[in-house]
Amino acid sequence: MKDQELKGHLDLLLLSVVAEGPAHGYAVISRLRERSNGGFDLPEGTVYPALHRLERAGLLDADWTTANGRRRKTYRLTPAGGRALEEKRNGWEEFTTAVRLVIGGAPWPATN
Repeated sequence: MKDQELKGHLDLLLLSVVAEGPAHGYAVISRLRERSNGGFDLPEGTVYPALHRLERAGLLDADWTTANGRRRKTYRLTPAGGRALEEKRNGWEEFTTAVRLVIGGAPWPATN
């Protein structure tokens, strides 16, 4: 997917992936790639700054863990992040419904 098409939807994607369970940055990238059948093969330079921004906003919480001798920052959804995810999902559904109506040829609801 082109960067411009992804703009505005990255937070929804990241929050959705982390909602599955705690994950470090590379696992988030892998989950995005796997769940999208390779459609979202995002570079670290896109994902890590977004994860840090979501953490600063209080939507993600993080702890440092050690696995196989390597330190990793593991992210998890906060309650505020869960609410934000639900709001973003609802907004996405409204948006995609409107787009389907326009591009799918379905008649637009009549106004009186």
